[in-house]
Amino acid sequence: MPAGLPPSQSLYIGMEVVIALSSVIGNIMVVWAVRINRSLRDTTFYFIVSLALADIAVGALVIPLAITISIGLKTHFYSCLLVACTVLVLTQSSILALLAIAIDRYLRVKIPMSYKRVVTRRRAGIAVVVSWLVAIVVGLTPMLGWNNLERLRDDSNGTLAGANPVVVCQFENVISMEYMVFFNFFGWVLPPLVLMLAIYAEIFYMIHKQLNKKVTASHTDPSRYYGKELKLAKSLALVLFLFAVSWLPLHILNCITLFCPDCHTPMYLLYIAILLTHGNSAVNPIVYAFRIKKFRSAFLSIWERYVCCRRETAGRLRGRPSQRMESHERRLHLVPPNNGI
Repeated sequence: MPAGLPPSQSLYIGMEVVIALSSVIGNIMVVWAVRINRSLRDTTFYFIVSLALADIAVGALVIPLAITISIGLKTHFYSCLLVACTVLVLTQSSILALLAIAIDRYLRVKIPMSYKRVVTRRRAGIAVVVSWLVAIVVGLTPMLGWNNLERLRDDSNGTLAGANPVVVCQFENVISMEYMVFFNFFGWVLPPLVLMLAIYAEIFYMIHKQLNKKVTASHTDPSRYYGKELKLAKSLALVLFLFAVSWLPLHILNCITLFCPDCHTPMYLLYIAILLTHGNSAVNPIVYAFRIKKFRSAFLSIWERYVCCRRETAGRLRGRPSQRMESHERRLHLVPPNNGI
């Protein structure tokens, strides 16, 4: 740790390092599992891998940059602004990946019989590319002029000269709070949150409707199908809850900073809010992977084969038990074809 840092900042940097390592390791496991397990190479996992790659970048790039910004090094204004914009691009891409997964799972429930015909690999790939392009445009907008350069010059009484003056590199020094609140939060964080809330509410309604139909129409045991759908519903609720808990506190603090300039926000609250946003990248492998049986099997196989040096678990990667179970359930008319995960 750099000398002279206050204890709260030292603790913050230490926790950021732990989150970064957890995010990188966990999400590399997700990508690795898809890479070695053919049964995971479905259109759904395009979005999961995109989210994992964004979260790897959060751990490997965003968090080190956030630590650099928190220290307050002196750099040229646009160098610092580019660092801050990189943070915005990668975090925005993670949000859009979450939204894409929500839409994908909505389509799985809404049109299970024609899902694979509608959501092709090509369309899923296009959706991933578009989400990254949108994230780049949203995150790099401050580089086009919506930043604090003119305000810093006005406050410096002429001491900041030149087109690219040297400033203390802190996020709030270079990024406009108007941009963060009106454009980023109200435009690109809150709407996805509200949309995901509506999507998940509709999914719960459709699942409830389908379960009632299955229970009344089927003479076979519906408990297996009910358990699968209930687990999916709980996962979706957890996704929405973690997204809101992770992202809303920081944006609420930004709103307080903008609308109440005289209000003083304790630094420890800001550190907690930032850690929550970064921590969301570390828990995503748990939410999106460990609740999926195929991922759990792949992770266990990776652990046993590459960590414990056992090679007799290769059959698990082929997903034979789960495939036989799905085939059996289809014969009982409990699970529609192509229902994926």
